[in-house]
Formats: sequence, C-alpha cells, structure tokens
Amino acid sequence: MGRAQPTAGDQESKRAFMKHVLNDARALEAMIADGMVENDRRRIGVEQEMFLVDEKMRPANLVVPILKELADDQFVTELGAFNLEANSDTYVFGEDCLSRLEAELLEKVARARAAAAKFGGNIVLVGSLPTLKKSDLGLDNMAPVERYRQLNDIMSDLRGEPYEFRITGIDELIMEHDSVMTEACNTSFQVHFQVGPAEFAELYNVAQVCNAPLMAAACNSPLLFGKRLWRETRIALFQQSIDLRRNDSPMRDLQPRVTFGSSWVKKSVMELIREDITRFKVLIASHIDEDAFEALREGRAPSLKALRMLNGTIYRWNRACYGITEGKPHLRIENRILPSGPTVADEVANTAFWCGLMSAVSRHWQDVTQVMDFDDAKANFFAAARLGLAAQFRWLDGKLYPAQKLILDIALPLAKEGLSKKGIAEADINRYLGIIERRVASGQTGAEWLLKSYTANRSKGRRSERLAEVTNAYLRNQTDNRPVHEWDEYSMEEPSVYKSTMTTVDDYMSTDFVTVQEDELVDLVACLMDWHKIRHVLVENQDHELVGLVSHRCLIKLFAKGMEALSARNPSVSEIMIRNLVTCPPEMSTLDAVRLMSNNKVGALPVVKDGQLVGLITERDLMPLASQLLEEKFGG
Repeated sequence: MGRAQPTAGDQESKRAFMKHVLNDARALEAMIADGMVENDRRRIGVEQEMFLVDEKMRPANLVVPILKELADDQFVTELGAFNLEANSDTYVFGEDCLSRLEAELLEKVARARAAAAKFGGNIVLVGSLPTLKKSDLGLDNMAPVERYRQLNDIMSDLRGEPYEFRITGIDELIMEHDSVMTEACNTSFQVHFQVGPAEFAELYNVAQVCNAPLMAAACNSPLLFGKRLWRETRIALFQQSIDLRRNDSPMRDLQPRVTFGSSWVKKSVMELIREDITRFKVLIASHIDEDAFEALREGRAPSLKALRMLNGTIYRWNRACYGITEGKPHLRIENRILPSGPTVADEVANTAFWCGLMSAVSRHWQDVTQVMDFDDAKANFFAAARLGLAAQFRWLDGKLYPAQKLILDIALPLAKEGLSKKGIAEADINRYLGIIERRVASGQTGAEWLLKSYTANRSKGRRSERLAEVTNAYLRNQTDNRPVHEWDEYSMEEPSVYKSTMTTVDDYMSTDFVTVQEDELVDLVACLMDWHKIRHVLVENQDHELVGLVSHRCLIKLFAKGMEALSARNPSVSEIMIRNLVTCPPEMSTLDAVRLMSNNKVGALPVVKDGQLVGLITERDLMPLASQLLEEKFGG
C-alpha cells in the first residue's frame, strides 16, 4: 500500500516555501553586491560525528538519553539513533587555533564517552562502523526527529522503488533497501572554512582540487556489512543512499543530490545556489516568518532560513554555507569528504593539511581552472575514495603522480607554506603535518589498519567475531589519541567482547553457499555434496526465491531404489527435494534457531529475508555456540 499523495495544501506550502527561497537568494546576492558579507576574516570550525556502541561493539540506540545527560546544545542528533554529532566553537585561522581545536574536541568526545558509559555504551570515531548489519537500518533505529521521518517518506515516494547499492572493492556489495537509513552507516568530520565573497569561486575550485590528496591521506571507511569495499566507502554509499533518480529515465542527464559537481565555479557563490534551485526539488517545506529584505531594511543580517533549509537537503562534497557570526553575515566552504577518526589528533591533522594546502594552492595558482580540467579533479577524487594511497592523480602541472609521491613531495610542502603564511604556530605545523607525513610514508591510514587487521585474522573465528574484535581493538587504540600510523596490526587471540549466546542467525549463517534449480540433474547435487563436503543443497528459482532443499538423506532414499533405474531416466531435483521448509529470518537469535531445528528435527535452516534466500545455517555452523554454552554452564 503506497503512501498518500501530496495534498493541495502540501503543494501550496511548497510554493510558499520556494517563494522564500527565491527571496533569500536575491537578498544574499544584494548583500554580496553591497559589501555586507564579511570578507576580512578567516575562521574554521568542525562538526564531529560519532557512532554509539554497546559493550559488544554493536550500534546502540542511545542518542536520546545521552543528549539529555549532556544537556549541551552543541551536541545534536544525526539520522540514526546510534549516531551523535558535536559542533565545535569557531576559531580565527591563525596562531594556536589547531591545538585549541584538538583540545576542545578531546574534551567533547570524553564528555560524550562519559555520558554513554552511564547507559552501558561507548563512542567510536570511524567513517563506517564495521559491526553494522543491514538489520540495524530499520526505521525503528531512526533518531526520533519528525523531520527525518518526513524526509524519508518524501524521498522514498519520489524514488518510487527501493534504493539500490552496488559497490565493488576487494569484495562486492549488491543490495536494496527501502529507506534512507543507509545514510546512518556514515559518520564524518566536517570542516568549515570561512571565505570572502570575492574569493569564493577561486577557493571553492581550489577545494575541489585539494579533495583528492586529502582523501587519499585520510580514508577510514573500508568495511561495510563485513565487505571490504572502497578505502572510503562513505563516498559511494552516501551518494547511493539518497539517490532519487529512477531507473526508468536512462536517457535523462539527472544530477544526484550527493555530488562532486559538474563544472568549475566561474565567478560567484550564486552559481551554486542557482544551480541547486534549478536542479533539485523542494523536499520539505517549513513555515518561514522572516522576510529577508525587511530584515535588511531594519539593519540586521537575515537568517536566510529557507535557503539554508534547501541547502541542507543537497549534499555537495564541498558545500557553500551561509552563516552569521557576531551579527555579521559570512560565507563558508564546508568540506564533507573527511571520515570521523581514527583519532582526534588524526582529524585535526587532516584539517591542517586541507587548510594549509588550500591557502598555498590559491597563492601559487590564481586560477586553477586554467591548468586543470574539471574532469581530472573529479576523477582524482573518486580514485582516492576507491584506492586511497594506491591511487594516481593528474596534478596541476598536467603530470600523473602516485598519491604518496604527490602528497609527500608536493602537497605537504605546499601545506606547510600555507599554514606558515597564515601565522599558524610552528609547533602546531610540525605536529599536525608531521602526523600526515608519517601516516602517508608508512602507508597506514585508518582504512589500511582496519583492512590489515581484519584480513590477517580471517582464519580466527566467524566473521561477526572478527568484526567485533577488530572494532574493539580500534577503540582501544583510539582512546589514547595516538595517531593511526603508530598502531600495531591487531592479532586476535581469544574473543574479549563477543558473546555468541547473544548473537543472531546472520552472525553464523553461510552466505556463500551452493544452490541448484529444480529442473537440474540429481547427479549434479550428489557431485556438489561430495566436492564441497556439504549435506544440504538449497533449491531456488531465477529470482533467488527459495523453492526447496535437497538433503543428504534425500539422496540416500533415492539411491536405495537402485542405480540402474535411476541412470535410465535422469531424475530432476524437483522429484526429490523437500518443499515445505522450515525457514528463519536473519534477525532470529541463534538460540531460537537451535530450538527451531530441534523442534522440527531438521539439520539446516534456510535463511529468508523479504521473500529472498539470503543464507543457510546448519547444525555444523552452530557447534561453536553449543561449545560456548556448555563452557558457560559447566566451566572450562
């Protein structure tokens, strides 16, 4: 049953809202023309997003009690009830602003951890939480904010079909989801860089150029749903998580709401604003009680609430922002590419690298659009997200460089020069750019540490155990603020946080299993069982819907009739398969699965989600659970 169609009142609200958006855009253009927008200050500030986890490193829906405990309006919700965001103060860009920013963030994260601990939780700074499961992305795990629910309903209606995901790295993720909750898989570290109106176009283009080396040095999101994907999987996942383009318009050149952009900015921030108003529908309207021009006539800076609300539903990787500080309106470039973590020290180092590189590149190249093609900047960015330090970039001199060489030999010296020219304290320059230099020289970004630690332990325990233990090791390293390049590769011994008795079927089920179709030869099933040493083969149709199962016992019964009779007529799978199957969902607890097998006297349970076959769990899969239960009951 579909959702209700928009009413005439809804449409009238959107038209009224759009009138305010257009009025705000005209007001901003007038303020820029009249010199009202601040142009003699450079400030920075950040948004620190984080995951909330329980003692088993699983996402924990604790945002409401934690916010109540913190009682601080600089802490706010994000989309997931297991996400939290902290907003920093703003700092004039100079002197000891970076070390002051680090001290503030450490204090905020410590406060958030202390608040989470009161409810049995903890804080993890990572781009994508390795222990997340698709089952965590239901609407029941959305933060209790009405605007989020409204946006989800509107976006899902506009798309008209499930969101589709296809991300290929070492492994491949192919899935569908029915809401925007996949966005909650991402947490970022967003840096705001204040710029003057006259320099906006130049610096915005420079920011686009600098994205690639920054991303390669900072990537920290390689694991999602147990799959090893991009070094910064957030980039692909976020774009696909709220992509409202439908598959029925393949010839239309439609833009996604998450975008790098399609061209350089030529003269003004107004180009981005006009393009966004032109290309993207208003998703949600709100009552606006301010007339921007009336505010200007009264001598005060307008809030431009309607324009900012529209801008908040369009997710450029570098986004133009309007704000007011001490009564003075200003413009900022919001860098949205950086992941959360691995440590606050790493995050502030990334901030220093980006801000310093921006400053120096704009000094050496007055107009980067004259020396680099936009498509090269875009290609560099996505190469960095996919490959991290293994990427290659086309730089401003037209030459192709390996990421490590470009960063170490060209970008870091430029960043040092840029920070020095802006009066950043020498000790801070050495500390933060030193972190970048050692991280890149060692090749150990957060993404590489996670991948190495996870892959090195692939023979130890089940996937869910490895993900929990690696995440726990990551958290232990993170809490002392030691930069990631200093971390030792994790070696899993005995599980320390993972408790099998509290797990679900998708922790134990096989997802790489053998299937046949019902018109295939029985002899094929016998061979598959022999070759792969298995006792059950699932039967599915072309839509991956479960239709039956062939067990080892089915074959024994058939062969008991005599081989000569069988060889004469080549029986099909449909003749011997079991049709009325006992199945379970992936969210079922393993203990309930054990009971289900026992009560129905079966040795395997096909796992079905939304009508499709997604896994198989057998008695053999559950043997480690049985061993642990016995150990917990009777001791070692």
